[in-house]
Amino acid sequence: MTFPKALPHDPVAAEIVSAAVTALFVPGDRPERFGKAADSGAHVVIIDLEDAVAPDQKPAALAATVDALARGGLRALVRVNAAESESHGSEVAALLSLTEWPHHGLLGIVLPKADNPEALAALSGRLPAHLALVPLIESAAGVVHALELAQVPGVTRLAFGAIDFALDINADSGDRFLDRARSELVLASRAAGISAPLDSPCIEIQDTGLVAASARLARNFGFGGKLCIHPRQITAVASAFIPTEAEVAWALSVSTAEGAAVQVDGQMIDRPVTERAKRILARAGKDL
Repeated sequence: MTFPKALPHDPVAAEIVSAAVTALFVPGDRPERFGKAADSGAHVVIIDLEDAVAPDQKPAALAATVDALARGGLRALVRVNAAESESHGSEVAALLSLTEWPHHGLLGIVLPKADNPEALAALSGRLPAHLALVPLIESAAGVVHALELAQVPGVTRLAFGAIDFALDINADSGDRFLDRARSELVLASRAAGISAPLDSPCIEIQDTGLVAASARLARNFGFGGKLCIHPRQITAVASAFIPTEAEVAWALSVSTAEGAAVQVDGQMIDRPVTERAKRILARAGKDL
């Protein structure tokens, strides 16, 4: 099996993860899919040792993951099992052993069920500084402690696990029933000065229109990207985070209205509005 080669001038792992808009999960016990995931167009791949792997397959999944990342062609985050699980310690130890290899492909660790800042800090303290650490918030306790989790040194960005969160609070898992949790993660990330969080994956795979709508909702909340569970979702998610033609046209029309408040097309335009316009143009890759 061959994997795309990592380029020597690639940015460090935490920078790759900070900038990612699409993050694709691939089961750790399906190593034949690792290369396909890397070729999918996702900004970052997450090899999953948790929910996607049956308990009796976890040792084999860990071995396959370490083997693939040790060879240096594949670059990926790894979602380990929760800190309280039996396999967590051995998984972290095996992944950290990869850092002894000069060309390893480990980008960092995704920690599920993250709700304890002290446990997260202990894990962060074991990781080399250039690796990413992404706490996955999936419970009421995780949301309540979101700011503390985001402020742990070494945390790259937060991620939201909506399905487990809805189960924890006994709510419907539909997007709009979880507005407050989404807002809390965005606010905590901004207050902590880290990258905007990754939203929970859409469970719809076939209907890319629903995937795109879920991604646009996440973008409008202030998320910086979205987790994906199938390669078919990637294009829809990535496109949703790119400003539309209408947004770009609006931004161009107001971006030059600097200084005092003025009216453009009947709208009052002042500095916060022009700054938002500049951000839209920057996301769209447009020069002023």
